[in-house]
Amino acid sequence: VQLQASGGGLVQAGGSLRLSCAASGRTFITYTMGWFRQPPGKGREFVAVISWSGDNTYYADSVKGRFTISRDNAKNTVYLQMNSLKPDDTAVYYCAARGLNVLFINPGQVDYWGRGTQVTVSS
Repeated sequence: VQLQASGGGLVQAGGSLRLSCAASGRTFITYTMGWFRQPPGKGREFVAVISWSGDNTYYADSVKGRFTISRDNAKNTVYLQMNSLKPDDTAVYYCAARGLNVLFINPGQVDYWGRGTQVTVSS
């Protein structure tokens, strides 16, 4: 599967952005989807993940209550709604897919990565 993320940009602290990740292929529904991010000078870190059906989600503590992951299987797209953004959220955000109906939080569990999209939050 090929993943294409979009929606990044520059926003002031307290603002919102919605990231989208479009997937190619007709088997999108069989992939668990997630988002990771890589802040400047740091390693890649888990943000959120969603199951095949969308019924199960899991978030990093740092974004819980502010970010919401969702998916539209008819459009082969996963979203990340980011509210109340903070400067610490500044990072390159990556879409990720795993070909098992098991939630993941580690980069090593990812089967496919999309190209990143830059999110910059100014104070």
